[in-house]
Order: sequence, then structure tokens, then C-alpha cells
Amino acid sequence: MARPAYLPDNFTLSLAFTVLVASVVPCSGIVAKVFNAGTVVAIALLFFLHGAKLSREAVVAGLTHWRLHLLVLASTFLLFPLLGLLLKPFMLRLVTPELYLGILFLCVLPSTIQSSIALTAIARGNVPAAVCSASASNLLGIFISPLLIGLLFAGTGASHFSLGAIVTIMVQLLLPFVAGQFARKHIGGWVERQRSKLRVVDQGSILLVVYTAFSDAVNQGLWHQLPGRALSGLVFVNILLLALALAISTLCSRRLGFNRQDEITIVFCGSKKSLSSGVPMAKVLFAGHPIGMIVLPLMLFHQIQLMACSILAQRYARSAR
Repeated sequence: MARPAYLPDNFTLSLAFTVLVASVVPCSGIVAKVFNAGTVVAIALLFFLHGAKLSREAVVAGLTHWRLHLLVLASTFLLFPLLGLLLKPFMLRLVTPELYLGILFLCVLPSTIQSSIALTAIARGNVPAAVCSASASNLLGIFISPLLIGLLFAGTGASHFSLGAIVTIMVQLLLPFVAGQFARKHIGGWVERQRSKLRVVDQGSILLVVYTAFSDAVNQGLWHQLPGRALSGLVFVNILLLALALAISTLCSRRLGFNRQDEITIVFCGSKKSLSSGVPMAKVLFAGHPIGMIVLPLMLFHQIQLMACSILAQRYARSAR
């Protein structure tokens, strides 16, 4: 029996369970240091596998759609930050100033890779373009996101933007990806054959990231500092941001004359925000500051985008029959 479209998938349920475990049994002390070290290794492995999965053929096929990629990048790095700034007076009525900084951080992050490609495939969109666009967003985000954070957070005292921070992010995210690309000629076939099994590594890495980040937030008194009204307001703000991004990207793709397959790619790649990139960046760029409130909007947005876009992808697929 097929699972109803309105129910969360197993990974989303796993994310919710991980947050619950971190709230009840957060790691601390030596255990937290071990888990944090494991997180660095897991994220490096995740980006290594992303590099190993990305074929040269997919890149060449995707690069021909440069207008599509520009629109996705504009949605990711221009539309979202503009929405975050323009809606600031409205958002501050619903969330705390600390949570608003987290929303701004969410707005400057790159797109996801795995879920953008998977949802594009389910919706019967342009998968080669999605592979290229989502990967480009993640790689460019290593440079663009810290620059935007330095610009938007100037004067707040929250972020630690420096050349050293960018170098650290490159070492953690970019180098493993490049290593995966170089290793593809040796392990690419094996990675393709083991794709379903390696999904456990992908999802397990993200679950470990969520557990360590949320444990840190709970140890810093997240639930004592977070009013219930602000949490419900944050959920509404995240839904609003996602709805606006989906609507605007759909409208722009149609107005610019993209076909249905390209529209699907633009909608799914341009509306996502990467948890696997965001949390490591937060730990580097906000070192020395409590990051619980910074990453909480991203954690919630990640789950909301997976549930909402899964439903949307299935509707696209049904309409294509």
C-alpha cells in the first residue's frame, strides 16, 4: 500500500526523531567533542560522494542550460535574501531577533543536491540540468554564502567573517567534493551500483549533523530561551518563505519561456536550502557564539521543504501522465 502524499517520508520522520532525542539526551563534554569530530568526517564523506556521483556527461549536458542555472542562482542567492530583508518588520512580530538572524542565515545558503535531484526526477523534470544546477549552487555557495553573511550581519556582532573562515569552509566542503571528482574514474561505477546503499551514508551524515547541532542548542538552553509563540511564528515564517520562493520561481520560469521540464528543475533547485552545508558553515562563521537560534530556522525549513516539495513533485508527475 502506497504511503499517502500528505504523510512525511522516512527521512523526515528520522529528522524529527533525531531532534527529539537531542532534546531529551543531548551529548556534552567529551562525547560532544567526539560527535563533533565525527560530524566533520561525515560531512567530508558526504561531499566526497557527491563529487564521485557527478559525471562529466551530466555537467556538459547541464551547462547548455545557462539561463536556467542563472535563474536558479538568482532565486537562491538574490530572491531569498531580498525576501528576508523586505519581510523583516513582519517577521520580527512573529519571532525573536535571534531567530530572525537565523532566518537571514537560512536565506543566504545554497541549494541542496540530493533532494533537488531526487524531486526533479520524481516530477519528471530535466534531471541533467538539476544535477549541474544543484551542484553549482553548493560549490558557489562555499564562497557566496560567507560573503552575503558578512554583508547582512555587519554590525550585529554575531558572525565571524574572515578569509580564514572561507578557507576552513573550503577545506571541509570543497576539497572532499574535488577529491570525489578525481576519484570518480576509479570508483564511479561502484558508487552508481551502490547508490541505494550509499543513501544511508548521505542521510546518516545529515542526521549526525542535526543531532550534534541540536544537542549544542539544547545545552545552551534553547527551550528555555525560546517562547512557544516564537516557535509557532517561526514555522509560519518558514512556510511563507518556501511558498513565496516556489510561487515566484514558477512564475518567472513561465514568463521567461522555459518548458515544463526546465520549470520543474528551476522550482525544485531554486527553493531548497542545504542543511549539510549550512550547519558546518554556521559552526565556522559563528564560532564563539551560541548557534542554536541560528540553525533552528534551517532545521525546520529543511523538514518543511522536504514534505511540501514531495507533495508538489507527485502532483507534477500525475499531471504529466
